[in-house]
Amino acid sequence: MTSRSADQLTARVLRDRKDRENDGYPQNLSLRVHRTISWIGRAEMAHDDPDIAFACYWIAFNAAYAEDTEGSVEIRERDLIGGYFTKILKLDIERAIYEAIWDRFSGPVRLILKNRYVYQPFWKHVNGVEGYGDWEAWFEREQAHIGRALAQQETRLVLNLLFDRLYVLRNQIMHGGSTWNGSVNRSQVRDGAAIMGFLVPTFVQVMMDHPEEPWGTNYYPVQDR
Repeated sequence: MTSRSADQLTARVLRDRKDRENDGYPQNLSLRVHRTISWIGRAEMAHDDPDIAFACYWIAFNAAYAEDTEGSVEIRERDLIGGYFTKILKLDIERAIYEAIWDRFSGPVRLILKNRYVYQPFWKHVNGVEGYGDWEAWFEREQAHIGRALAQQETRLVLNLLFDRLYVLRNQIMHGGSTWNGSVNRSQVRDGAAIMGFLVPTFVQVMMDHPEEPWGTNYYPVQDR
């Protein structure tokens, strides 16, 4: 196991470590880490383009956690993310994720959590979907819930709520619901890219620290030609 620095991990640092240790990785983990690092590297190339950086970091995140499963995509994906966070936080004995949430990015995390433009029920209401007329009341109740979680420093809960919001941002970008380099709602894109840019490489490092863990079956494993 390597010690973590307070500095942000880079694709090159992670790749160099993987090259040194790869013989000790199961095949599924090796491919998962390889793909994740490749997208982290592409995101780093877009350091002045937060839209593209965020999209690439999200692809990297998908490569890190996603498994080939059956069932409802939306519900199943949230279950997978929640389970992944539970495992990652348990294994993060140096508390790099804890420090990111409560110290390094505490301000941006709070801003994203109280931003209605990355709150899905708000957009359901805007688009006229029946049953979402009370979205503001739901939002206020959730804000109270978030406030308690923040006060008690419940890292797993806050991480799940944060990625619920970032998932909405992901949908806005990936499904053409926003303008590239647009003039509105830029703060959540910049903050989202910065948060993902720190957390996703940290997730990968924790996975590399614990190759003995079952990290799941990859989507689209490499096939011999």
